[in-house]
Order: sequence, then structure tokens, then C-alpha cells
Amino acid sequence: MASSTPPAPSESQSFTPMNQEILSVGGTCQYLTCENYDFLPFRCESCRGRFCQDHRTEAGHKCAHAGEWAKRRFQQQSHQTSFSSSSSSSHKPTTLTATQCSHPQCKIFIDTLNSVGVVCSTCNRKYCLKHRIPEDHECSKIIPLRARQNSVGISQTDKARAALGRLKLWGKEKQAAVLPKPKPSTAASRVVALNQLKKSAKGDEKVPLDKRIYLHVEAEANTTMSKLPKGAFWYNKAWSIGRLLDDAARGLQVQNVNNRGGGEEDRLRVFHVEGGRLLEFSEKAEDVLGQGNTIVLLKGVGPVDA
Repeated sequence: MASSTPPAPSESQSFTPMNQEILSVGGTCQYLTCENYDFLPFRCESCRGRFCQDHRTEAGHKCAHAGEWAKRRFQQQSHQTSFSSSSSSSHKPTTLTATQCSHPQCKIFIDTLNSVGVVCSTCNRKYCLKHRIPEDHECSKIIPLRARQNSVGISQTDKARAALGRLKLWGKEKQAAVLPKPKPSTAASRVVALNQLKKSAKGDEKVPLDKRIYLHVEAEANTTMSKLPKGAFWYNKAWSIGRLLDDAARGLQVQNVNNRGGGEEDRLRVFHVEGGRLLEFSEKAEDVLGQGNTIVLLKGVGPVDA
């Protein structure tokens, strides 16, 4: 094995040959008229040659492939630009991927190239520019999304039971209010109220006029999350309470998983305010409800006989 000890200097020379280990660091400039050794050489990205600092540029060593690195860089940048533009164009929002304004009567699609969406900090819903102001979408009448997150720690069943208790008390108060009075104006006022309800009510136009039952429908805020807290609707009085519930949930945009199975804590129930009780799904609307009555949708209150 050769020794790594440097040879002794010659008496006739003023230099010592460099050790091979030192020569393995750095490299010799490949320019023909230079060939100087450089410990930190430069590599030409066009011809891949190794050069010293004086000949590191293409002009400095008269590169035979001058401009190759610039051409490659231009091609890479062009490819990245075309890829990013094609990716962005493939993700342009359309009417199929965009979101509709949260205003119930607005048909504008937001988050598109033509219409941006604005989130209301009060009700946490997104609206178009026309309805972005709270007064324009009647924000004070809307239950804010995620408004019930502060009630962590209270079970759904407990909240449902408490809500049912409040509704029963409300039902008793309303029962006393709607009982016939000796004054003739009481019946007349109820007729006027029913006519006003018919003017503002919405429903399936296919239901014949003589088959319609007009109701006030509300969603209980502590147990359900609805886009609309209440509304006036008409239904077919021959429907069962279960079918009426499905249609009422769609009208108020309340999540309804009754037809998907699951536990009682996720099921919606119908509370009849004037009757002061929960209604069975199999009962007929015309048998248990009257014109102008109020029903409330609750979730997780348990079976009717609970």
C-alpha cells in the first residue's frame, strides 16, 4: 500500500509535489489555454464542463453549446405555465359546482367568475352581493348556523325534553287564546288571520284547493338546524303526519333523516301546539289538525308515548 506521506523536497527544486488526497478536492479548468487548478470550480450548464472563475461563463470558455441552458429553462417555464393554466381552467366554477345564494328567493349562483360570495358574520351564511347586507336578507329572523355550539355538555335528549316542555306550556297558553269567546269579533278575527295565512302560504300547487290545510310551521331552535326558522305552508289534509313532516322539513330546509333509520335522537317529530302533544306519524292531518294551527318540528324528543 502506498504511503500518504509526501515525498521529501528535492534540493534542486523550490516546491513539493501536492499530495493525491489534496488533488481529489476541486478540479482543473477545462479551458484549453488555462488548465488552472481550482478548489471551487464552476460547472457550465450548457456543455457540463468544469471551469475556473475566469472562464465560468459561456463567453469566457467559448462554449460549444452556448444557449442550451437558457433554452431548457425557457421550455421548463413554458411547461409549468401551461400546466398551471390548464389546471386552473379545469377548476373554473360552473353552475354545477357553484353555490347558490342563501337568500330563499334568490337564484344567483355565487363563487363563480361573475359573482362572488360574501359570508354574513351574524348568521354565518353566504350571500350574493345584492343580499350581503343583513337587512337585505332579514338576518334578524334567521337562526345562525352553529349557534348551538355553545351548549356543549348538554345531551341532545336533555335539550329535546326541555324544548318539549316549553312547547307544551306554549300549547296550553295558545289553547286558552284560541278558545271561543262570547264576543262575535273573536271568530271574525280568526277568519281574518286565516285569510292572511292563505295569502302568504306556500305549498304544492298540485294539491286541490278544497284539500288544502293551512298551517304555521316552525323549527325548534335548540334541537334542529334550519335555514328558515318558520313559515306558512299548505298541505294535503289527507296526508299522514309522516308525509306532512317530510314536506315541512323540506320547506324549512331542516335536515331530515327519518327515512334512513338510526336512533330516536336523530328523528324529527311533530308537535301540535293547539293540541299540546306530539303527533303519531300514522295519524291523518285532517283528523288532528285544524286550519290555521301551528306545528313545531323537534328532534330527539323520543316516541310519542315517552
